[in-house]
Amino acid sequence: MSIAGKINDLKTSLPPHVKVVAVSKFHPVSDIREAYDAGQRLFGENKVQELVAKYQQLPEDIQWHFIGTLQTNKVKYIAPFIHTIQSIDSLRLLKEVDRQAAKCNRRIRVLLEVHIAEETSKHGFSVDECMRLFSENQLDEYPNVIISGLMGMATFTEDTKQVEHEFQLLRQLFDAIGQTGKAGDSFNELSMGMSDDFQLAVRNGSTMIRVGTKIFGERRMVEK
Repeated sequence: MSIAGKINDLKTSLPPHVKVVAVSKFHPVSDIREAYDAGQRLFGENKVQELVAKYQQLPEDIQWHFIGTLQTNKVKYIAPFIHTIQSIDSLRLLKEVDRQAAKCNRRIRVLLEVHIAEETSKHGFSVDECMRLFSENQLDEYPNVIISGLMGMATFTEDTKQVEHEFQLLRQLFDAIGQTGKAGDSFNELSMGMSDDFQLAVRNGSTMIRVGTKIFGERRMVEK
């Protein structure tokens, strides 16, 4: 099936409010162009160098999402154009995004990454740390970012009960933050779910899924 056909099938299977971020990392510009021509506008990358190269070759109305681990010294390269950074996993990184956004006279949308998985290799704030950011008004110090919601990755396992429990944990945190009244009107995105578990994520409240393989197939580019 073509990339366009896969996108259509995927979106048809989802509730209307769920956004699809097409994870285009390690896939060539030609594949992204095919998805773009099919109406896709949200694309996710996790390597700064690859993202910048693709940005320079593709239409300006693409909404680029950075979804990987982001080093503070590389924020400046994507700050002028990035739509959303989904992987804010520390206040140090948030501070740098705020600083670079100010330099570009922009406000950059971000999602706070929450560590919900069992794997220690995954990053993010703990549930308690994330809650304190709002309850103690710590995020008020960063006027050049828009806190748009939360992002999380479940444990890579075939145990669907565990995955569902982790998604439920993130949804409960998302709701609890909303109930504090301190998150603001822009706090409305819950990014969870990838190619293998997005259906479970959607059933548990995800508003945004990050899907690569189901759209583009297996990776075609070799990481440098």
